[in-house]
Amino acid sequence: MNFWEKITGSDMEKEMKRFESRVQKLPPAYQAAWEEIDSCMWEHADFTGRNLMPILDGVLGFLEETAAEGLSVQEALGSDIEGFCSALAGVKGAKSYRDKWREQLNNTIAKKLGK
Repeated sequence: MNFWEKITGSDMEKEMKRFESRVQKLPPAYQAAWEEIDSCMWEHADFTGRNLMPILDGVLGFLEETAAEGLSVQEALGSDIEGFCSALAGVKGAKSYRDKWREQLNNTIAKKLGK
């Protein structure tokens, strides 16, 4: 990734297009689940969203494997996709910009209080 790609975000656009081409090969139920996962995961993105690229790649790989095994979406992800996304983001340590700002604020207050 060169500087220009990083500034413009074109590297992420290319990656998302690759994800979309992989999603098109999945069964329709998995495609619908991917759309919901994709929309839920962006709540956990940092300012650029680059922290989610490896997580989304892993989730898509998981969906591809479970579809190849013939499992249903319910068997693979459960019934609560939002909960799945929250748990996944928490496990992987994807911090949103709000989490980072909250941490900065807490550290600043702790310094002011002399802790």
